[in-house]
Amino acid sequence: MRTDLFDFDLPPERIALRPASPRDSAKMLVVENGVLRDQFISDLPQWLKPGDQLVVNDTKVIAAQLRGRRIGRETEPKIDATLIKRLDGSRWQALVKPAKKLVAGDRIRFGNEGKVCLLGHLDAEVEAKGVEGEVTLSFSFHGPTLDQAISDLGSPPLPPYIASKRTPDDQDAADYQTMFAANEGAVAAPTAGLHFTPALEQALHDCGIGINRVTLHVGAGTFLPVKVEDTEGHRMHAEWGTISAETADALNAAQNAGGRIIAVGTTSLRLLESAADEDGTIEPFAADTSIFITPGYRFRAVDVLLTNFHLPRSTLFMLVSAFAGLETMKQAYAHAIAEGYRFYSYGDACLLFRAGE
Repeated sequence: MRTDLFDFDLPPERIALRPASPRDSAKMLVVENGVLRDQFISDLPQWLKPGDQLVVNDTKVIAAQLRGRRIGRETEPKIDATLIKRLDGSRWQALVKPAKKLVAGDRIRFGNEGKVCLLGHLDAEVEAKGVEGEVTLSFSFHGPTLDQAISDLGSPPLPPYIASKRTPDDQDAADYQTMFAANEGAVAAPTAGLHFTPALEQALHDCGIGINRVTLHVGAGTFLPVKVEDTEGHRMHAEWGTISAETADALNAAQNAGGRIIAVGTTSLRLLESAADEDGTIEPFAADTSIFITPGYRFRAVDVLLTNFHLPRSTLFMLVSAFAGLETMKQAYAHAIAEGYRFYSYGDACLLFRAGE
């Protein structure tokens, strides 16, 4: 499909720079069979039925934004790195700026001497360099020691549309994690989960609605627009995900009993669809997924989707268009813009019922 079919204009003032407080006070646009209804996240239980099962992503965002300098040569330019994928106990793939300042074999020193992190800094060697600014960094620490060093020296990697408008601060360390965050590895938050509170979780439980946890470590590619003219030419980024046998069994049992699967976020949806058989049975899963969902895709596992409002020309807007219909989603986004909904990671949400259901 033509990529420009998924374009739209968003006024800059619609981009949320802070989350709603409390989190479940955010707006929620319900989209069902082409009908739009203005609601709030706290209204979610009334749109679901006993036996329905929510699936949340329990990944935890790491302090993946590191700042340092190249060392060992005549000049020592500043280097910004965003970790995007763990390769093993001491190596990460990262996006760096300015990439042109680095070649394989260079060393980068992150942090300041004399401050935290054992010797006060964290060194990494540029092991390899890719064509799109990504590099493989081999760190001087390994395993839990490296994890602690990154936590001490790094900061949350806020999306560029937020970081470009204000300086990240300590509040973001809390705001940019969901209440379900448990398994470290994401470099971007599964933002639909940001809307949940203990009160909302209890309300769902009281209504007989289950909450199930899966893990998909969200990568930086989630922010990237599709740059090719046709979606057929887009190469989707891979992300690591897991669904336990216990969770798969619970979801399948609920489906067989007439319950619906409600994905909280596109990350949960992509993982569930990657793990589902042709007949919709969800299998245990532990692998990378690079599933790319565009209109025409036949959904096998997910019945309802709670998700934030996404960037134009993004794979995520393509996904929601496949789920609820392209024209319906264009109308929904136009309505949201006109009614003052807040967009993107810290913004409001929409509850989408699958087209044709």
